[in-house]
Amino acid sequence: MAKPEPPWTAKVLTLFPEMFPGTLGLSLAGQGLKDGAWTLEAVDIRDFAYDKHRSVDGAPFGGGPGMVMRPDVVSDAIAAATRADPALALIYLTPRGRPLDQDRVRQLAEGPGVTLLCGRFEGLDERVLDAHELEEISLGDFVLSGGEAAAITLIDASVRLLPG
Repeated sequence: MAKPEPPWTAKVLTLFPEMFPGTLGLSLAGQGLKDGAWTLEAVDIRDFAYDKHRSVDGAPFGGGPGMVMRPDVVSDAIAAATRADPALALIYLTPRGRPLDQDRVRQLAEGPGVTLLCGRFEGLDERVLDAHELEEISLGDFVLSGGEAAAITLIDASVRLLPG
C-alpha cells in the first residue's frame, strides 16, 4: 500500500502566534483544517530569542531610523522551520515584494505548502533575506502593521484551491 501524502502545510513565523488560525479556522478553510486537508503551525519567533526579555528587535545594521527584527533571532527561527520542512516554499511577506497573483497562489497550492515569515517593526535585515533566499511577496503597495494579515490572506487563497 502506498504511503499517503502529507496534507498541505502552512507554517507561520510570527511574533503573534495567537492570531492563528483566526479567520482560517472558519468556513471552508476551517472545515478543511478540521478534516486534515491542510495543517497550520504558528511558530513564535520570540522562542528563538536569547535574553530573559525575549528581545526580537534591534537597531538596523549601519544605522537609520526605527528598529528591525533581530537578524540572529529571525535567522534561527527560519533555520528551525526549514530544517523541519525543507520542501515548503519560504516566503517573507513585505510591501516591497513581488505582488501576489493567482498564478503564484496556484503554484503554492500545488506544492507541499509554505513557510511564511511575518515581518514587524521597520522590517528585516537584508542579510537574513540573502542567507535564507527568502522569496519576497506583497499583497499590494501599502504597509500593514505586520505580515500576519497578509499570511492569512495568502493561506486562504491557497487553501481554497486544495482538492476536496
